[in-house]
Amino acid sequence: MVKLRLKRCGRKQRAVYRIVAIDVRSRREGRDLRKVGFYDPIKNLIYLNVPAILYFLEKGAQPTETVYDILKRAEPHWFLKKFDLIKRSSIN
Repeated sequence: MVKLRLKRCGRKQRAVYRIVAIDVRSRREGRDLRKVGFYDPIKNLIYLNVPAILYFLEKGAQPTETVYDILKRAEPHWFLKKFDLIKRSSIN
């Protein structure tokens, strides 16, 4: 199973995070399948590769709670519509 989660980068006391698609069994700093975004909590910058994120969500990837909140905050319209539709179609 694949998850969309944060991978810590940067230096001490100045963390930045990459949003990555990664296998559930891998550790946080392990090898990722693909980098799909970037988040800087200090400058509050968010960069998202929307087609890549949608690709992984359609394939069944689950975002962690933190990534879910970042996606909602960045672009609530496309994310909520697409993710809710994908989630509903996978239930049926």
